[in-house]
Amino acid sequence: MAELLGIRTYPVKGEPGHDHRTAIVGPEGLEGDRRKKAPVHVVAAEDDRDDLRANLVVSLPAAELVAAIGSGLRVGEVALAVTGTARDCPGVYADVTAPGRIGVGDPVTTGREPA
Repeated sequence: MAELLGIRTYPVKGEPGHDHRTAIVGPEGLEGDRRKKAPVHVVAAEDDRDDLRANLVVSLPAAELVAAIGSGLRVGEVALAVTGTARDCPGVYADVTAPGRIGVGDPVTTGREPA
């Protein structure tokens, strides 16, 4: 089963991010994160790099994340609607459809319908 491996926020543009064990995810994204092009940026562990500025690192294969565009992604109790690929970097962007709390180790699943 896939799981959440990392949680990061980037409160100030151009400054290093902060790693978290847990986070609250609201309709606008992770609490304490600055607003960006999309509420949440999700990346596969195989594509994770320090310069990506992704919010969530998951153990799903990168191809499975991209295949989830137009459908849902569930991370713990949080539901995301995967909206598209990130512009010039790996990963996908997602809107929050069901806010909640997430934690490293939470299960990650994809679905056919938007969550």
